[in-house]
Amino acid sequence: MNNMTEITTLANGCFWCTEAIFKRLKGVKSVLPGYAGGTVKNPSYDQVCTGTTGHTESTQIEFDPRIISFEKLLDIFWHTHDPTTLNRQGNDVGTQYRSAIFYHDKKQKEIAERSKEELEKGGAYKDPIVTEITPFKNFYVAEDYHKNYYDQHQDAPYCSFVIDPKIHKLLQQYGNEIKEEYN
Repeated sequence: MNNMTEITTLANGCFWCTEAIFKRLKGVKSVLPGYAGGTVKNPSYDQVCTGTTGHTESTQIEFDPRIISFEKLLDIFWHTHDPTTLNRQGNDVGTQYRSAIFYHDKKQKEIAERSKEELEKGGAYKDPIVTEITPFKNFYVAEDYHKNYYDQHQDAPYCSFVIDPKIHKLLQQYGNEIKEEYN
């Protein structure tokens, strides 16, 4: 991170999906899939999948706030997953798939809490939002084979059936925010 960029850590289901979404946004410099919020140091994917490490699949996003705001990233976060399902996103079930915002400073905490409150008041979802808003403690980068997974495996069934619809929704709802190479 340099003085022109900021970091946020978000968990909204499978990191293959979320990496594919956030890397397409203007102003996003990098997106790393990994594990956040747990108690085991440098866990493996297999360990996280057991649900016993306390980690959730997450993405750590470096972004330029002059191009895309933290508020806009959260807006996209809220609308590209279901923040009302506890420990679940679609067929992915377990604490490792919980919805969470790991704030890096007081400003991110305030913005995250306000955005969640506004979303709840706006009635965007019929069920209560269960997304955690918690201080950032740790992030461990996932194994290399998880990086750029969607772009390298678009023909895989999971990508076709789970990630493609999310990408289409992103393009429809946030077309102006998409990097030119992804339009």
